[in-house]
Amino acid sequence: MTLLLSASPEAWLQAVLADFDSFLLDHAACERKASAMAMHLAAHYRDRRVLVDAMVELACEELDHFRQVYRIVCERGLELAPDDKDPYVNAMNALARKGTHVPEEYLLDRLLLAGIVEARGCERFGMVAEALAEGRLKRFYQQIELSESRHRDLFLELAREYFTPAEIEQRQAGLLDAEAEI
Repeated sequence: MTLLLSASPEAWLQAVLADFDSFLLDHAACERKASAMAMHLAAHYRDRRVLVDAMVELACEELDHFRQVYRIVCERGLELAPDDKDPYVNAMNALARKGTHVPEEYLLDRLLLAGIVEARGCERFGMVAEALAEGRLKRFYQQIELSESRHRDLFLELAREYFTPAEIEQRQAGLLDAEAEI
């Protein structure tokens, strides 16, 4: 399990609750992008059957989450917003080691970074679920929190499929430190 080194501030939750429609639009975009990221990994690492199988399933699940959020968006009379670059995700992705001389390091980083992003999503969706009144929206975000938890664990399991515990632990520690700063 990926343990985050810092908690999201209460101010983040208050900002979400003050403009829940914007949060929903951002959530929809994030689910769609998560599905696309999973398909990108499947296409890029097509020779790694375990990874491809997992990413195909993940892409479908993330797309289903997009569909569910999209329905909520429509029920509220909203339209999907144009994509904005996500500063958090961009900063996290910038931590991945790149270059032709480090393809294995890049894969490890992509898996660990995805797991950390899912861990942060799990934490934040849990905060939202806890703050919402009883009802369908609360139950939805409770389910999303559980999904994010499974996804966090999936990426760590995939890292274990291809890398040693020592490689994972060393790199994950540095990435978690960086994530706490971001």
